[in-house]
Amino acid sequence: MENNLFNVNLSNSFSPLAERMRPTTLDNFVGQTHILGEGKLLNRLVKTGTIGSSIFFGPPGTGKTTLASIIANGTGAKFVKLNAVSSGVSDAKNVIEQAKKDLEMYGIKTYLLLDECHRWSKAQSDCVLSAIEQGIIIFIGSTTENPFYSMTRAIVSRCRVFEFKSLSATDIKNAINRAIIDETNGLGMFKLNISDEAITTLVQNSGGDLRFALNSLELAVKSTPSDSTGLVTITPEIIADCTGGRVLSIDEDMYYDMLSAFGKSLRGSDPDGALYWAYRLIESGVDPIVVLRRLIAHTSEDVGLANSNALVVAVSALTAYQNLGIPEGLIPLTHAIICTATSPKSNAVVLARDGAINAVKSTVTDPVPDHLKNYNFLNEKRAKYKYPHDFGGYVKQQYLPDSLEGTKFYNPTDNGNERKIAEFMNAVQELLKEDAKKSKDTFKHGNNKKS
Repeated sequence: MENNLFNVNLSNSFSPLAERMRPTTLDNFVGQTHILGEGKLLNRLVKTGTIGSSIFFGPPGTGKTTLASIIANGTGAKFVKLNAVSSGVSDAKNVIEQAKKDLEMYGIKTYLLLDECHRWSKAQSDCVLSAIEQGIIIFIGSTTENPFYSMTRAIVSRCRVFEFKSLSATDIKNAINRAIIDETNGLGMFKLNISDEAITTLVQNSGGDLRFALNSLELAVKSTPSDSTGLVTITPEIIADCTGGRVLSIDEDMYYDMLSAFGKSLRGSDPDGALYWAYRLIESGVDPIVVLRRLIAHTSEDVGLANSNALVVAVSALTAYQNLGIPEGLIPLTHAIICTATSPKSNAVVLARDGAINAVKSTVTDPVPDHLKNYNFLNEKRAKYKYPHDFGGYVKQQYLPDSLEGTKFYNPTDNGNERKIAEFMNAVQELLKEDAKKSKDTFKHGNNKKS
C-alpha cells in the first residue's frame, strides 16, 4: 500500500494526531502518577466511579481533558464539553436542563467539562452552582491557572482540586513511539525513518506538553516529502523547524536541579545567576508561576526580616504577572528576582520556625499559664493578665509555658533591618528590667488592697 495521507482512515483523517491518539482508558493514560498512581485518591475515585465535581489544573497537554473523558466513559455517563472563552450562561443552562432530564428520565449522569474555566466570570460561575450542589451535573473544570487565585471561591469550595504536572521526558517519548507504530490512529501507515536524535529533540522542545509534541511530529511528517521508495526521513533539524527551533533540554532531574541553582543563586546574593536560572527554566517551558512561587519562599527563607519588603515585592510580582501575562509580566518578575538577590540575608525566620515546632512537639501537654487563659467566671480569681498598654506599652510577663520560660526562638542577626529589630528588642528588655520591680510592687499592692 502506498504511504501517503490519503490512506488514513476517513473518520480520523481530519483530526490532529494528538486527538486521534487520545487514550480512552486509564490503562493507556500517560503521566500524573502522583495523583493517578495505584492507591492514589484520584485513581481510586476513577476506578470506583465515585469522583465528584473536580478541578484539574496544570500546564497544557498534560491530560486534563483526556482524563475527564475517560472518567465519563468509564461510568457510562454523558460527556459534554464547553469552553469558557466561547460559551456563556445560556450554553451552561441548556446543558443543565438537558442533564436534569437525562437524570430524571433515564438515570444518566452528565459530566460537564469546562475548558479554561478560570475565564468564567462570577455571574457565569454562579449559574452552575445550584446544579453542582444538587448533583444534576458533575462539574470538571480544566485550567492552566491556579484555581485558588483565578476562580471564584464558591466554585472552588464545591470541587476537589487536582494538580497536573508537566509530563516527564520518558512519558512523552513513550507516547511518541506509540504514535509512530500505531497503524489505526497514528503514523504507522507511513514508512518512517526517524532517528533517536530527532525524537530526543522533539521531547526536549515539547516542554512537557504531549499535545504539542504529537502535533509537531505530525507536522514534520506531513511537510516532509518521501523518497522514491516511499521513505519519509525525519531529522533533528526538521523537528526543530516544526517546533519553532527551540532546543532546550529539561527532564525531571534537570528541572529540580535548575530550581535548586535558582534558589542557591538568590541565597548567594548573585542576581545574574538567579536571572539566568529563572529564564533557563522559563525558556524550557516551565510556567513562570513556578519560578515566582519559589521566589516568594526564598524571600522569607533567606531574606526574612533583614528586608521584609522583598516578600512584598515578590508577592506583588506574582499578582502583576497574573494580570499582565507574557511578556510584560516578566518585567516585575525580573524586578523581584533582583530585589531578593541583592537584599541583606537572614535565615532567622526559618530557625525561629524550626525552634518553635520542635518545642511544641516536646511540650504538647503543658498547660497555658493562668494569666494567659481566656478570662471567664471559672478563672477570674486566678493570676491576672497584665495589659501592656496600661504600663506604657511594656510590662514584664511570662508568655511561654513554665517549662519553656526564657526560651528564645527568634534571634535577629546584624544584617539589614534585623539590626534595628535587635536594637528594639534589647531596648524593650532594658525597659522591662527597669520596670520589673515597680510592676511587681504595684501588683502586690493591688492584691493587698483586694484582700
